[in-house]
Amino acid sequence: MISIPGLALLALAFQPLAAAAQEAPVPLQRIAFGSCANQNLDQPVWDAVVAAKPDLFVFVGDNIYADTEDMALMKAKYAKLGAKPGYRKLKQACPVLATWDDHDFGVNDGGAWYPKREESAKIMLDFFEVPAGSSQRGHAGIYGAHVYGPPGKRVQLILLDTRTFKSRPLKDTRSKEEIKKRNLVGWYVPNPDPATTLLGAEQWAWLEQQLRQPAELRIIASSIQVIADEKGMESWGNFPHERQRLYRTIAEARAEGVLFISGDVHFSEVSRSADGPYPLTDFTSSGLTNSNPGWASAVNSHRVSATAYAEPTFGLIEIDWSAASPQVSLQARGVKGQTAFDVKLDLAALRPAAWPEE
Repeated sequence: MISIPGLALLALAFQPLAAAAQEAPVPLQRIAFGSCANQNLDQPVWDAVVAAKPDLFVFVGDNIYADTEDMALMKAKYAKLGAKPGYRKLKQACPVLATWDDHDFGVNDGGAWYPKREESAKIMLDFFEVPAGSSQRGHAGIYGAHVYGPPGKRVQLILLDTRTFKSRPLKDTRSKEEIKKRNLVGWYVPNPDPATTLLGAEQWAWLEQQLRQPAELRIIASSIQVIADEKGMESWGNFPHERQRLYRTIAEARAEGVLFISGDVHFSEVSRSADGPYPLTDFTSSGLTNSNPGWASAVNSHRVSATAYAEPTFGLIEIDWSAASPQVSLQARGVKGQTAFDVKLDLAALRPAAWPEE
């Protein structure tokens, strides 16, 4: 059975942004999220997710592995996820929101050149039962935003779309020997072309507006890592001008309380950067079924978690609103509910000492 707070959140999860800010009196305290759930594999992790009693679950991409232009096949693969007993328990326990990554989008490392973008978006939004009036519909792509909680305890959830508008990345042409010597995964290098994009003009304009909405904690869901950028995997670091714009947009909107969540890489870690208007943190949780210790061992000088956890996992964000300065706990949880690492944040630290004079 869904709890009364759960029912309230379920009803409000798909409200337009302004309405959600006014009508969601129950503050979020436990937000679970994850990525990389292969529908062809067993998914025992859902028992641990449900046992954690989250107020909300967020898919941050690779929610299925579709990799197809056959939309009937894509629907069938979503149906496999929908039939999983654990996933059905999750839907009964709390609201489920989602953005996508490349494999559920339709093509590995894909972007704006994928020809079935619109058809794939409709299938994805229909599967997650996103209503016609939701902020995730009515435009190209599947980005959207929601606000939960009363003033003083508001959580804004921003779901980015890093696929629909993405330009082609720049491949790493170094030898396998050189890549191994540098402890890289080594697929891509930063693209210096300022004409390339991750979000596209329309989504950028929308994001700028969202960051000016009032909220105490802003969770920005990006399917790919925002801060970790050395491995040569997909990341915002492949388009450095776009990441610089992201940090600049946060500063120009004077948006406090930003926390990134991401997936994609088949291991979990927390990374931090001092390049924003205040220290910015990215909590990566990957994957619900897929893990890769080799990728986890590649270099990341931004890592602040005790480890890069390469086992099936989900992320749990716990918010203690009762503290004089609210505390945020970032936990990687395994299939038995065990905590692999726990990184603490003071919400008061997610703002500069002072914003510059305008």
